[in-house]
Amino acid sequence: MPGLTRPSTMTPRQRVLAAMRRQPPDRVPRELSWGAFTPALMEVFRQRTGADDPAEYFGFEARSVSFHTPAPAPDYWRYHADLPPDATLDAWGVASVVGSTYHFRRRFHPLARAQTADEIVAYPLPDYMDPRYHAHLDAAVAALHARELASMGELVTTLFEVSWALRGMVELLTDMVLRPELAEVLLERVTALRCAQARRYALAGVDILRLGDDVGTQRGMLMSPALWREWLKPRLARIIAAAHAVKPDILIFYHCDGDCRAIIPDLIEVGLDILNPVQPECMNPTEIKALYGDRLAFWGTMGTQTTFPFGTPDEVRAMVRERIATVGRGGGLLLAPTHILEPEVPWENVLAFFQAIDEYEGDA
Repeated sequence: MPGLTRPSTMTPRQRVLAAMRRQPPDRVPRELSWGAFTPALMEVFRQRTGADDPAEYFGFEARSVSFHTPAPAPDYWRYHADLPPDATLDAWGVASVVGSTYHFRRRFHPLARAQTADEIVAYPLPDYMDPRYHAHLDAAVAALHARELASMGELVTTLFEVSWALRGMVELLTDMVLRPELAEVLLERVTALRCAQARRYALAGVDILRLGDDVGTQRGMLMSPALWREWLKPRLARIIAAAHAVKPDILIFYHCDGDCRAIIPDLIEVGLDILNPVQPECMNPTEIKALYGDRLAFWGTMGTQTTFPFGTPDEVRAMVRERIATVGRGGGLLLAPTHILEPEVPWENVLAFFQAIDEYEGDA
């Protein structure tokens, strides 16, 4: 952010890697969740700053690389019936239309009507491993490292979210209990693709592999921890192991909105290094740091339902100071909003967030 950055003793990449390896950085690194604002707040950003890239303007120390997205296969349309005329397809064949507001979309699930495992086996998954979609990764990672920025390989919505987008959430959860042969074949196919992508990111040399699935609500897990351990934990472990087999020191980031406390020990067991976003409306970041700070770093912790939209700039600054003094103590924190910032967030609160990090005078 122009004119506010304190003198540095670390490069941006060194700062991120130190913090995420639970070592003291020269100051706490920061970003916006997913590097962006909702469209209305993005327009405010452009008007107030004259800039187009929040990551460059605010000086995020870590940047993402990703696979290019294959065009949806033409025959995906046959898996849908009676779609609205404005529906579009993503690379997986999931159809959607603009939802109720902002960045939300209403989805239509191409495998919702599948009755047999053979139908799921026959469904064409996107060919992300075609070199056209990943050949650029090596140069992209090298370019970030040449700028001394930490590199992140994006694979969030790793397994559960992709699978339920294809099948439908109710259908997939029902399959796990009543039709296990259908859940098995779908999750195995997605896991195999994700393992290949994880290996490719590791070969490209990314510092951080960003995984995640929203399996929590603000009142607890979306499914029972036992069901998660049966269906998702072993497959997540395989994806992480695929990356570690190529690059043992790659840092593993896992995103889960809501309250995922019931499975944090399991995530650590399968190789997690960084938990995101540690949503303060349902998990106390200071308590999570006390319980797991010797094994995990934390990325996020700034509430987007509370402090950012409804606090004053002084309250935002106070929360930044509190987070750095507690969750950031001794290292282990990258400060960020816990989700994309909505239009209700005052611009002054955005500025207060970044200013408070730069002005913090205690130990990072």
